[in-house]
Amino acid sequence: MRLLRTALLLTLSTIPLVYSHSIYAETPILASIKPVELLVRAIATENMNTSTLVPPGSSPHNYALTPSKRRALERADVIFWVGPDMETFLTRLLTGEEFGERSVALMQSETALSAPEEHTGDHRHDHHHDSEDDPHIWVDPDMALSMAETIRDTLASQDGADKAALDRNLEAFRAAVARKEAQIRKQLEPLKNVSLFAYHSALTRFAAHYNLNVAGVLTLNPDRSPGARHIAGVQNSLRQANHPCLLTEPQFNRQWWRSITEGLNVTFSTWDPLATDIEVTANGYADFQQSIADAVLTCLPENTEH
Repeated sequence: MRLLRTALLLTLSTIPLVYSHSIYAETPILASIKPVELLVRAIATENMNTSTLVPPGSSPHNYALTPSKRRALERADVIFWVGPDMETFLTRLLTGEEFGERSVALMQSETALSAPEEHTGDHRHDHHHDSEDDPHIWVDPDMALSMAETIRDTLASQDGADKAALDRNLEAFRAAVARKEAQIRKQLEPLKNVSLFAYHSALTRFAAHYNLNVAGVLTLNPDRSPGARHIAGVQNSLRQANHPCLLTEPQFNRQWWRSITEGLNVTFSTWDPLATDIEVTANGYADFQQSIADAVLTCLPENTEH
């Protein structure tokens, strides 16, 4: 009888533990690239675990999915990605039967992302982008806000989601982005007369948002070497530019762009569109924006090194 009571007490004592675990179980949220995870982390609640699919230092343009990353896709409750124009290696998987219902493409249409619903206290601007189909949408704060709204709506649809907390996080994100945007606009004012050159198109949306002058792009497709005519045109633009500064990216070949600028009066700076060194926190996106601004600020004549 004593053994029976002991067994019964042990059984009953485990019930609250199981119940508690079900309440506080983490929701696994997977982002394709680090900048998307920064946005997800800003909106997600504490019981939502975020991670990135493409590892640091790798490019989403040509990443090869490993078995461990495939398992990460299988474990995720929600998968956020930019879309087929960016993470081409994910297109078949994330639009197919296995993962299609769990994946959310954040670049669904230019109209939806560039003209989001107005909200009280928003700090928005109407900009024309040089390349309206450029997939590097996260570098533009306006589009990042639209992406964050989609993330909030998606996470709110999950079972047991704390919608009030998600709303608070979204409002806090809006405020943080507005503060950082105002700060960066002031910082970048002296760069109006500097001719910026980008390794590839990733910089153009940031530059358009802050009214910076991108005078040329070295390669239209980072997966392919540009033709001789394009290189000659870029070199000619560099020769004629006012304080030309080339912003390169750590994910791509350094020797290539060094070789085509040899002998030219060009200064260099490096920025990272994939936010490799940015800590994943609720304020991570604002830190990412500042990292881009800091890289551009080194292009000022008084700051540059040839």
